[in-house]
Amino acid sequence: FFSFQLNRKRPLSPPHRTKEHEFFFSHDTMVKYARESNDATKSCKARGTDLRVHFKNMRETAMNIKGRSLSDAQGFLNSVMKMERCVVFRRFCGGVGRTAQAKQEGSTNGQGRWPKKCAEILINLLKNAESNAEVKGLDIDNLYITHIQVNRAIPQRRRTYRAHGRINPYMSSPCHVELMLEEKEEPVARAEEPKKYTRRQQAKLRSGIKSN
Repeated sequence: FFSFQLNRKRPLSPPHRTKEHEFFFSHDTMVKYARESNDATKSCKARGTDLRVHFKNMRETAMNIKGRSLSDAQGFLNSVMKMERCVVFRRFCGGVGRTAQAKQEGSTNGQGRWPKKCAEILINLLKNAESNAEVKGLDIDNLYITHIQVNRAIPQRRRTYRAHGRINPYMSSPCHVELMLEEKEEPVARAEEPKKYTRRQQAKLRSGIKSN
């Protein structure tokens, strides 16, 4: 009995994961977005995970392009990289310097920065979403950013060396970004509602009396 237990091979933990299995499982898992479009045929999505860029800067940059058209957002981000326009900081604005460009963007506190790394990443995400829109056959000129969300990712740990032999954490603040582009629906003319009359007006109409 004891020899059987000692000589028996330990069974593999199911499932035995190899590179082929990992590839297979990654295709089975579905990516879930925080928001889904009402009409999936007229929308496209893109996302980036564990991006090595500061969460606060990315959040402010993303909020500056929310609601813009695709071409307008791309032009704004290119201008930010050239330092011709700035990103207005509204929530995470502690210690952010003031600039005249922030007033031109509609800021009330005048605080703004030029986060080039965030702008470059968002340009690549918009380009990815534009490619997805072309595959779906959407109108590129009529796409608007209806949803964009930035979430904190797991911070990556490093260390910095201080005086007297101490060691302090030196953490990074990566983030996840997801965005959605949708075709803007053309406004439909509202149908004219029939005019409502009071009882006295209805009685006059039945009797044929014209009101002054």
